[in-house]
Amino acid sequence: MKYAKPIFFDEVAADFPKLKICIAHPGWPWIDEQIAVVMHKGNVYMDLSGVRPKYFKGMQSLMAYLKVDLFNSKVMFGTDYPFINPGTWLKEFKELKLKPEIEKKILGENARKFLGL
Repeated sequence: MKYAKPIFFDEVAADFPKLKICIAHPGWPWIDEQIAVVMHKGNVYMDLSGVRPKYFKGMQSLMAYLKVDLFNSKVMFGTDYPFINPGTWLKEFKELKLKPEIEKKILGENARKFLGL
């Protein structure tokens, strides 16, 4: 796990500012560190794969920052299929009751922006 720390992306993002980086999975147990890197570096995004949304409520920082435009504009849905069924993930995500505009960004708009589509 020591090589999975989100802070290691910070220097790479600074050295290569035109490189778009997506950090996969909420960075537990370093979620605050991951949020900081995503917020600080314009070229770093993250996806929400690998963790079922029912567990997001235990990550208070993540739940709080999902409501912040600077952060939620850089967060994307990601599947971890076959480990997490996409239907289950989406059902639990809807149960978070985020604003529709935030859901829309996370479930598609941000990925299109990241991929240049």
